[in-house]
Amino acid sequence: MIKFLNDNLSVPASPASPQYSPYKINLENVPKLLYLVKHFKQWHVAFKLVSCKHSSNNNHLKKGTDTGMVGYPEALTDPSYKSQILTLTYPLIGNYGVPEDEDGEFGLSKWFESSKIHAAALIVGELSENPSHWSSAKSLDQWLREQGIPGLEGVDTRCLTKKIREKGTMLGKLVVEGTSASDVPFDNPDTRNLVKEVSMKVKGTLRITAIDCGIKYNQIRCLCQRGARVTVVPWDYPLDSNEFDGLFISNGPGNPEYCKETVENIRKVACVENPKPVFGICLGHQLLSLVIGAKTYKMKYGNRGHNQPCIHKGTNRCFITSQNHGFAVDPKTLPEDWDVLFTNANDQTSEGIVHNHKPLFSVQFHPEHMAGPTDLVGLFDVFLDTVKDAKEGKTGKSAFVRPRKVLVLGSGGLSIGQAGEFDYSGSQAIKALKEENIQTVLINPNIATVQTSKGLADKVYFLPITPEYVTQVIKNERPDGVLLTFGGQTALNCGVELTKQGVLEKYKVRVLGTPVASIEMTEDRKIFVEKMEEINEHVAPSEAAMSAVAAAERLGYPVLVRSAFALGGLGSGFANNREEMITLVTQAFAHTSQVLVDKSLKGWKEIEYEVVRDAYDNCVTVCNMENIDPLGIHTGESIVVAPSQTLNDYEYNMLRNTAIKVIRHLGIVGECNIQYALNPESEQYYIIEVNARLSRSSALASKATGYPLAYVAAKLGLGIPLPVLKNSVTNSTTANFEPSLDYCVVKVPRWDLSKFLRVSTKIGSSMKSVGEVMAIGRSFEEAFQKALRMVDENCVGFDHTIKPVSEEVCPSVVKSTNRIFVLAAALRAGYTVERLYELTKIDHWFLHKMKNIADHEKLLEAYNQDESAMPPEVMRKAKQLGFSDKQIAQAVQICSFPLVKQIDTVAAEWPAYTNYLYLTYHGSESDVVFEQPHVMVIGSGVYRIGSSVEFDWCAVGCIIELRKMGYKTIMVNYNPETVSTDYDMCDRLYFDEISFEVVMDIYEMENPEGIILSMGGQLPNNIAMSLHRQQCRILGTSPEFIDSAENRFKFSRMLDTIGISQPRWKELSDTESAVGFCETVGYPCLVRPSYVLSGAAMNVAYSDTDLEKYLRNAVAVSKERPVVISKFIQEAKEIDVDAVACDGVVIAIAVSEHVENAGVHSGDATLVTPPQDINQKTMERIKMIVHAIGQELQVTGPFNLQLIAKDDQLKVIECNVRVSRSFPFVSKTLGVDLVALATRVILGEEVEAVGLMKGNGIVGVKVPQFSFSRLAGADVVLGVEMTSTGEVACFGENRYEAYLKAMLSTGFKIPKKNILLSIGSFKVSELLPTVQTLESLGYNLYASLGTRSLLFCNSVCLSVSCQVMAVDWPFEEESDCPNKDKQRNIMDYLEENHFDLVINLSMRNSGGRRLSSFVTKGYRTRRMAIDYSVPLIIDIKCTKLFVQVSYFEAQKSAPIHHKNYSTQLRGG
Repeated sequence: MIKFLNDNLSVPASPASPQYSPYKINLENVPKLLYLVKHFKQWHVAFKLVSCKHSSNNNHLKKGTDTGMVGYPEALTDPSYKSQILTLTYPLIGNYGVPEDEDGEFGLSKWFESSKIHAAALIVGELSENPSHWSSAKSLDQWLREQGIPGLEGVDTRCLTKKIREKGTMLGKLVVEGTSASDVPFDNPDTRNLVKEVSMKVKGTLRITAIDCGIKYNQIRCLCQRGARVTVVPWDYPLDSNEFDGLFISNGPGNPEYCKETVENIRKVACVENPKPVFGICLGHQLLSLVIGAKTYKMKYGNRGHNQPCIHKGTNRCFITSQNHGFAVDPKTLPEDWDVLFTNANDQTSEGIVHNHKPLFSVQFHPEHMAGPTDLVGLFDVFLDTVKDAKEGKTGKSAFVRPRKVLVLGSGGLSIGQAGEFDYSGSQAIKALKEENIQTVLINPNIATVQTSKGLADKVYFLPITPEYVTQVIKNERPDGVLLTFGGQTALNCGVELTKQGVLEKYKVRVLGTPVASIEMTEDRKIFVEKMEEINEHVAPSEAAMSAVAAAERLGYPVLVRSAFALGGLGSGFANNREEMITLVTQAFAHTSQVLVDKSLKGWKEIEYEVVRDAYDNCVTVCNMENIDPLGIHTGESIVVAPSQTLNDYEYNMLRNTAIKVIRHLGIVGECNIQYALNPESEQYYIIEVNARLSRSSALASKATGYPLAYVAAKLGLGIPLPVLKNSVTNSTTANFEPSLDYCVVKVPRWDLSKFLRVSTKIGSSMKSVGEVMAIGRSFEEAFQKALRMVDENCVGFDHTIKPVSEEVCPSVVKSTNRIFVLAAALRAGYTVERLYELTKIDHWFLHKMKNIADHEKLLEAYNQDESAMPPEVMRKAKQLGFSDKQIAQAVQICSFPLVKQIDTVAAEWPAYTNYLYLTYHGSESDVVFEQPHVMVIGSGVYRIGSSVEFDWCAVGCIIELRKMGYKTIMVNYNPETVSTDYDMCDRLYFDEISFEVVMDIYEMENPEGIILSMGGQLPNNIAMSLHRQQCRILGTSPEFIDSAENRFKFSRMLDTIGISQPRWKELSDTESAVGFCETVGYPCLVRPSYVLSGAAMNVAYSDTDLEKYLRNAVAVSKERPVVISKFIQEAKEIDVDAVACDGVVIAIAVSEHVENAGVHSGDATLVTPPQDINQKTMERIKMIVHAIGQELQVTGPFNLQLIAKDDQLKVIECNVRVSRSFPFVSKTLGVDLVALATRVILGEEVEAVGLMKGNGIVGVKVPQFSFSRLAGADVVLGVEMTSTGEVACFGENRYEAYLKAMLSTGFKIPKKNILLSIGSFKVSELLPTVQTLESLGYNLYASLGTRSLLFCNSVCLSVSCQVMAVDWPFEEESDCPNKDKQRNIMDYLEENHFDLVINLSMRNSGGRRLSSFVTKGYRTRRMAIDYSVPLIIDIKCTKLFVQVSYFEAQKSAPIHHKNYSTQLRGG
């Protein structure tokens, strides 16, 4: 343990180390030891004194800390760390090993800052035993052994940093077990002249240029690179101004007052009438201050690390600097002719001084630092010119008129590539604008979002984000500013088009933040390449071409084909030859006007930086991230780690400096993202792209670091300087800083490809994932396994049983969505790390970490037979490697409790009262105390099909209402894309798993007043009974009644008991009885598992074969919970009911009707509210049923019912005792916030009954947003299992107006001329009026041969069918098409963009998702329409409604006046 002189409380090492004999240390030989102390015999072993750091008195330990996430070789060889115990706050150290020392420029070491390690010892959280980097020659462990420097692993470095911060620097010692601490004296380096110890020794007569007080090689290097002839002299060398033209005073360790000889020697040459130029750094700054008569003082803690912000006086620009010092200069003691040059933006200490007219200046920070940023390295050659310009008034400031009203463009419906992250970013932007008292107007048709809720934006328009509609809003509202970068590609493209059309200029609307010209530079590949060439930066060999095939042949195969102005890799892919190229290019041009052809860099590392820049050129990189998967897999598909783990200091800062240079050159103001390809075998890199807007990565970076990027970007768009903004976590330091992480973050995407037919599970350059999770841990393994469980609650972690290796692992398998589990199985099967690297190109470091998990799993299994024999260390290590209780339950039953750590952006260096928390098994103490009672709300977890932003809206609404009621709140969620995981939304945010184990851990520590489960969708409901069994206080409906609704068997039996009609049903007992039931009631029948979301594994069986297959799937999903089979009623109307009840008494009811027939999942259906086709009698019966079920289940809070109506009968399908995805839709349309109402009911407040919600005269229509264009090969069919990724909703005076707006909001385009019909086996009589109306509207109608034949054969419609042109199938046999030579085929027409709309009504019976053994003509038609970006309608009821809308629009004589949300709700 580490013993402190003035503190009896020791800091124990982490309880994770294996059992080894302790090292026996002879005190006298400590400096000569060749080892890294990392194995302890037992947990709280003591350690021998290794070193201490200087102090001004004998009761303080002076310990060096470094908050940098890279740069340990440079820091250890920095002479400023002489006689210090160096603690690195980032917990994972040694990842890239140590390079072999070699000469670089000017005969100086290429990699190190001096000839040896000067730190006396090293303390880290975790040492990487398997470093991975092309330059690595040895491990950190080996290097320390060679240098005789002890090290200590397994310490809670965050706890240690906080102790030093709070107590001030202290003397200390490390004591090994068996040695009495009293036998080891404290060594106080403050009593020694450390400069003398680190300075060079005199060897003959030397010329004077640089005084070596502990000089770093890079200081010499920076001088030599600028043409200087550098002569280095020792600290006490007698100076003569005739021997030099300029004097440089280096950094060094210790108290500057001990360097009396140095001070006197400098005074003789500096304090003269015409001195030669003098420049001092760090200790040199303090020495120059003493020379001129100023005072220095000892700081309590000092400034350490790589992210200290310093403001330059005069220009007010803020620079990020590296520092390591414990003394400072008192600016109040400066003589009259001297002034402060830099000031620390956090603690206001002086960071530099300058003489008013003599060439004398110095800085406290390290402008040249290796292991950190070099933003001010120009001080070596240009800083005096900068100071001169500043005094002449050339500060670069520009007049900035603050807007009074700002238009914010949202992103529309959630789709693959553009999801809930834009709700988060837009909400943050609106908050930022409101703080500045600026009126906000939002356009966003996504009704499920938080940003479209009342109380956030001043006005909300639920309209399509298209130039036409946005122009109308601008004309009505007359804003003077617009934000384009907070609504994804949708808003960006719309803004660019508005600029081109001259709309923004006409109405004097200024684009805030990044100018449109800069946006176009990043979006147009040709211009982007030219801009990069201007600053000598390189993009991957690429061409933006109309003749893409020729470009590919010039670049050489393989190539990557991408669409310009597209999101999420839409239309992209790799082509290995000409044939593949032609196929890709044809499809790519369907989505864009420009195709990009890039030389393939498959296998390179992909690195991202998030960059912030203000209008005054202050620029910082907030977060860097590394993809585990190599280049070639879209970053949205890849597992991402923050911060990067396998870059060394040079690479990290090389890419950082490039990012800042690029962003400044492009003129971006606000936030952006830059992506690189980095050669894993060298320092070669290419810039892939720059996103000049908030992105998915921005949301991840915000949550990973605690730095609110969107909020800051909005403020910067108003012209507020970055240094003026405060770090919202510390509330004392500036936002002009680069966060330090003392933890590891892992992002894992989620796919729902099993819901789609014929879709490929191979991942590549085009994004298919529908959501992502973020896990936080103190080790990679801990965060990694957490994340895997977050993605799928049925997954236990890095599980080798999910995808067993039955044969040789091939590259195609390890490029699938299950690739991580393939790796787990391969490691289990004995594959070597090297073999897996060859197959995957995943860096060795990550593979070794995965192997650690696999190896420890085997160790756990060794104790299967005798769990009592398992040592506690094995259990602790398992928890630190991220194993859940479920994973290790069979091995041992030992209680193990996690610790709570804060995310504070500054690695504990500054006090931070942050509420942003996570659980970890690494460490020795929690960062927080548990005193005040809270109400705990469980969020919805990862976005998936069926659980998306609508549930986040509910959770956020609940939190807001609780805070209004005066309750302290806890939110548990792990989705980085959500508003609920903004730490300013609640009193405590636990960014962690939503599992029984983790929720119970938090519950036991916090002891809340209760838990609300009903606001997070299905995931919290699934753990309700488990929590209930542990006597947790569940607020709202009892978990036993929740189970009665979720359990299909119990619910069906309950309906029978209370006499409410439902389709005939039977619980599955065996396949034979199930088949017998279906034969009795007649097919089709519906298979329904329990406790599932979005209809998972639900399907309609039309035969015994179907039934047997679907039963197997349902049992696999539902596992121990019952599966029910019921009669599927065709051609019925479906009705959704959302309600709130109190102790079974229903107080609010909202009814919505489906446009599509029953059989289409409610999440994929078009909903209308208030209902337009339900009569009063039916409505009364609906109310009766809702009241009866609410009473029977004793509901307190929200619930949802689904019913079907046919032949004047109502039947109940299911009940969810929680919020549903339609809650935001009905709440906003009908004007009553059901979530706020339910929250008050749950907490026991009396509320006034609302009854049936009828709205305010407007009609709302909710339309699903599909992402089939992202899912190559997927069949475009609807059924009882949900496939949509999002939704939009719009309002109108009638359903036609609202439906049209909503359809346009999904990207649908109104057909202008030509429509293709393919209507399968539907009754012609039902569609004839529709076809006739289309013809009367002037459309040219085309039909497949079968459809035209159906129309032609019906004598009633002969006059219509004559006007329908027949179209051939390109894949029909000759015999099927006798007139083939005379007819052009569908492919020809689609390639020429001839069709404006395809109406394809599948022959498949409704509700089913059967995959036929052959590819049907209907499937090919639907797929081609999607691939060629042609609007497609596939439902008969939606077809009829669309045609009615078209007729309605044609009859209108006046344009619709678009009211905003607030006006519509008032009925004005």
